[in-house]
Amino acid sequence: MSATESRKTGTQYEQQARRHLERAGLRFEAANVTVRGGELDLIMRDHATWVFVEVRYRRNAAFGDAADSITRQKRQRLLYAARVWLAGRQASFDTAPCRFDVVAITGEHLAWLPNAFTAE
Repeated sequence: MSATESRKTGTQYEQQARRHLERAGLRFEAANVTVRGGELDLIMRDHATWVFVEVRYRRNAAFGDAADSITRQKRQRLLYAARVWLAGRQASFDTAPCRFDVVAITGEHLAWLPNAFTAE
């Protein structure tokens, strides 16, 4: 799969995740926010809480499902990107309620994992 095809596939699943979260009552804020050293797939609001969403897709579970693909290093990059993004809004993990959700899509199965990991 070329980089262009991969990006197109990623965008498709991020849009699917966004629609799912919006139907659940979350409000969309931003997508594909890139900071030096990390990227945030989706930023949503759940009332007053910032929700940073990592969207993962796997065609099948032959090598584990999509949620299994989030390594410690990936979590660290997500935490860093969220920290930088919040700082740009004069906020921090200490001053703004936040959580990290995962939308894992394995084949046709979508699993929303609220509060999948924390900033600690």
